[in-house]
Amino acid sequence: MPEKLLEAVEARRDEVTVLTRELIRFPTVNPPGEAYTPCAEFIGSYLKRHGFEVEYIRGEGAPGDTDRYPRTNVVARFDGRVPGPTVHFNSHIDVVEAGDGWTVDPFEAVVKDGRVYGRGACDMKGGLASSIVAALAFMQIYPDFPGAIEISGTVDEESGGFGGVAHLARLGYFSKPKVDHVIIPEPLNKERICLGHRGVWWAEIETKGEIAHGSMPFLGDCAVRHMGAVLQAFEEELFPALDAKRTAMPVVPEGARRSTMNINSIHGGQTDDFRPGLPSPNVPDRCRLTIDRRFLLEEKIDEVKGEVVSILDRLKRDRAKFDYEIRDLMEVQPTMTERDAPVVRAVAQGIMALFDREPDYVISPGTYDQKHVARLGHLYDCIAYGPGILDLAHRPDEWVGIDDMVDAAKVMTIGLNVLLRGGAH
Repeated sequence: MPEKLLEAVEARRDEVTVLTRELIRFPTVNPPGEAYTPCAEFIGSYLKRHGFEVEYIRGEGAPGDTDRYPRTNVVARFDGRVPGPTVHFNSHIDVVEAGDGWTVDPFEAVVKDGRVYGRGACDMKGGLASSIVAALAFMQIYPDFPGAIEISGTVDEESGGFGGVAHLARLGYFSKPKVDHVIIPEPLNKERICLGHRGVWWAEIETKGEIAHGSMPFLGDCAVRHMGAVLQAFEEELFPALDAKRTAMPVVPEGARRSTMNINSIHGGQTDDFRPGLPSPNVPDRCRLTIDRRFLLEEKIDEVKGEVVSILDRLKRDRAKFDYEIRDLMEVQPTMTERDAPVVRAVAQGIMALFDREPDYVISPGTYDQKHVARLGHLYDCIAYGPGILDLAHRPDEWVGIDDMVDAAKVMTIGLNVLLRGGAH
């Protein structure tokens, strides 16, 4: 047990709390992408004071990037005294909207009963603060360490990560030889190591119709009714088939160990929300449906798409006037880092040292920025590990435990010691 490292983290308990609160107070709500730049600059200034070299990289051309809402990312690096591997901690700084139902101000960062409350507390500004404290504690105890430590605060993870990690990965920020090991402090619980995630296919289906006066629908062709036939076929055929599929991936929670599909949205007619007026008296000539299909390591993406397309093609053959278009919005393959990968073994040593137990190895039901590290950076020594309870993410009164942040930072700093110094005392 590297006692000096643990003591150095414990001495920064107040720092991790204050840092988390300061991060939460930046309302980095996505969409549209509020307060990205000041939050990134705060992180950069904080790390620069501790000797890190800092750069800001805008995700130019990414969805949502405008002069009003620039996709500003920060990457900080501290090089050790001699060459060696690089460990990169990546956290997203964007949060979802606060929504209703809060009993505290979602951006005040209230401390109560050993917890910090606020939007983004567990997902994932508490994890970002833990990684910073872990790095600073390690550098304090081992100032002559070999290799390098990087810490990034990136944007847009909640909307796909295209202006954040995907943009940086295309620029080489998540590839060897620049980076060797990546830890993403998502809130997967402090005794778990998340090896990866299920696959995802987002698509938009549009049914076609013909506009006519609403008092004479027989003169037109209702696209909404055609979409109703699509939904009925999904209910009767597709959903039962997906529910029967199972995976060997250790996905949590248990219900996500099968294939799933969510109907994200449906829009039809001349207006989506006509209140306080009235809708146009028209037969809708188009209807759009967005699907969110999550698939397993055992499935092929062509098969996943084929299950949907085969239903649509059958309806086109069998249903009068039925016609459709389907557009891919995003596809990401499932990913699962090997349990004997260096970063997995290093963090596992930290968990075993601190909690005297083997970690739980899990797979996330939804994707996170590991997808871009793998598919664009071609770097597979990557995991998610961080404080916080996943079930609290995106909910009212989101919180992160101070003890959990400190414990996670201790695990991270032990992991750093293993990856950069071989675990030497």
